Amino acid sequence: MTNFRETGGAGKFGTMPVFFTALSTILGAILFLRFGWAVGQLGFIGVMGVIILGHMVTIPTAMSVAEIATNQKVRGGGAYFIISRSFGLNIGAAVGIALYLSQAISIAFYVIALGQAFQPLLQWLSSEYGILIYDIRLINIPVMVLLSALMLTKGANVGVKALYGVVAILFCSLAFFFFGESSINPGSVSLVEHVPNNENFFYVFTIVFPAFTGLAAGLGLSGDLRQPEKAIPQGTIWATIVGLVIYIAVAIKFVFSVTPEQMVGSELIMSDIAIWGPIIPIGLAAASLSSALGSIMIAPRTLQAIGADGIFENKKINFWLAHSRPSDKEPINASYFTIAIAMVFVVIGDVNFVAEIISMFFMITYGTICLISFLEHFAADPAYRPTFRSHWIISLIGTIASFWVMFKMNLPYAAMSLLFMGVIYYMITRNKNERRGFNKLFRGVIFQISRELQVFAQRADRGNREEGWRPFAICISSDTFKRRGAYDIMRWLSNKYGSGTYIHYIKGLLNEETRAESQEVLQRLLRLTSVAKSRVYLDTIISPSYTSAIAQVVQLSGITGRGNNLILFEYSRSSVDTLQDTLSNYELMVSSGFDICILNSSYKGFGSKREIHIWISPEDYQNANLMILLGYILLGHRDWQKGFIKIYSIAPEGKKDIERELLVKQIKEGRIPIHPSNVEIFTMKEGITKKEMIRSRSIDADLTILGFHANDLDRGVEKFEGYDDMGNILFVGAHHEKTIADTPTV
Repeated sequence: MTNFRETGGAGKFGTMPVFFTALSTILGAILFLRFGWAVGQLGFIGVMGVIILGHMVTIPTAMSVAEIATNQKVRGGGAYFIISRSFGLNIGAAVGIALYLSQAISIAFYVIALGQAFQPLLQWLSSEYGILIYDIRLINIPVMVLLSALMLTKGANVGVKALYGVVAILFCSLAFFFFGESSINPGSVSLVEHVPNNENFFYVFTIVFPAFTGLAAGLGLSGDLRQPEKAIPQGTIWATIVGLVIYIAVAIKFVFSVTPEQMVGSELIMSDIAIWGPIIPIGLAAASLSSALGSIMIAPRTLQAIGADGIFENKKINFWLAHSRPSDKEPINASYFTIAIAMVFVVIGDVNFVAEIISMFFMITYGTICLISFLEHFAADPAYRPTFRSHWIISLIGTIASFWVMFKMNLPYAAMSLLFMGVIYYMITRNKNERRGFNKLFRGVIFQISRELQVFAQRADRGNREEGWRPFAICISSDTFKRRGAYDIMRWLSNKYGSGTYIHYIKGLLNEETRAESQEVLQRLLRLTSVAKSRVYLDTIISPSYTSAIAQVVQLSGITGRGNNLILFEYSRSSVDTLQDTLSNYELMVSSGFDICILNSSYKGFGSKREIHIWISPEDYQNANLMILLGYILLGHRDWQKGFIKIYSIAPEGKKDIERELLVKQIKEGRIPIHPSNVEIFTMKEGITKKEMIRSRSIDADLTILGFHANDLDRGVEKFEGYDDMGNILFVGAHHEKTIADTPTV
């Protein structure tokens, strides 16, 4: 495979070729053939809107290009290189292929326009010698063949040399136009006058917009520049500014020289204004030739860069497209392919149809370049250090203007263009999983958004945190790779209503060895949990003891900026050593203000994830609402979409009805989706313990939620034992009573 850095020439050009390539495309066929028509269709004020809107796209793009080009070494491929190295090869290739096609089709556009320059000659042949050429394609096709032969044999060197002569003719024809005195001056001048039944603004804009695409023309020479980081910013910005001034001056000249009807009625109306009329077709020929030369130099270099990156599935195709002619490093094979595409559209011969296609693809390219600049500003990556700096507002304006205008110009074409790019992106990503540039850029953006939101959340969190409670949970476990129950609980809690941080505990002192182990464990965690698509933040902690690890964890600020409020532990029913370690640190967690949950993992796991049983006893007044809220939050996950909650409460003899009424009322006022039929109240029967009652009712439950409080810990692990053959049990100890309704709980 050809190395990407070796594509293109040997860096033989400076700033002026970029400037003249861009400017000659800006002051090209549209200026001579369609700009007078545009002024006639919209009037001076309307066409000024076209110019301003066009430059709301091109000026931000030029500044974005200047900024990006001075931050990185720009190789061959121009805009494709910038986009692919910022958004990654997948997105870069999708946009780059669209850009390449627009550049290749541009060749046909300028060749068709060049054929229009021969109209006066064809009229003279018809009147003097009776030679009639009915189809202008009989001129266009030979011109395309000659132009192709010139580029294939001589390459970019002759193109750049010809460029200077072409630009000289171009400026000479403009001078003749500006100093000319029209013999058909309008009787009066109106800045708003236009032809009746005129075309709409965005249709005219679509036809005229290719005039503003010279920016990409100069950028396409990046692989042949000695100092692209200097030549690209200077050349593109100055070409854009000079082009803007000239277009405004031409519009003024038109308004003071001819009527709107005359502008619309004659494609070469500039000939009637110029000092010497024939100079205008000559200028049109020069402009079209220079633009065609620019496009036929640039399009193959974009395609060559795409091939050099190995974008296409077939390696032989990539190698063939990336091949350069040894003698002068010209992209000879990419040129053959480009000429074939251009010839197809030359045969079609419809200049307006070709202009609409070009406008769409260029608009996508410009919008993407502005978006890159905006995101780079927003990401605030220290590695982004351009020597030329624009402002993020300018880049944002360019981004919005590009994509908004694209859909206003032609909705079906815009949709088809995006669909086309989407298909290309899908085909590329099937075989090339390359996202480094994209990930790097968006990681910075997400970091900035996250930082701002965390600071905002922290400053806004001044009220009672028990009101409107939601779980900001953290879990610490050394048994991550043995049992997944605790991770699943965190995954469900953080799905919609809260956030979760899962920390794998590694016992030991922090050193190079344990640090390396923690990184390996984290990568393993990320791989294992990637399938679940959870919203849990994963991390590891190295600490010499479980107590010190808990002390560190409870002091973490949390990923939301609000701090954590719930801590989850897990232990296996077959081994209670971990439980004993947890309970010995109970006071530490209580003093930190945490709600405490302890998951008792059973061999049954979470079963079919249908039934959640919540048991509330008289001593659970502080835990009750938290238990109900946790059950409700778990049901919000799609894993529990067929699940339901049953509430069992133990009440003193004679108070069953009152207790049930209060509990149902509380659930109703809290809008918890628990049907009254799923609320049952029991009284303790002599000879039957509470644990036996729970086992008899919840033996088949998929999750049972029980409360506990500080007094229970006096008995050690006994409170948590005796639930053999049940599914997983979540023990809940609330630090404060939670609110789920407008009145206090039972």
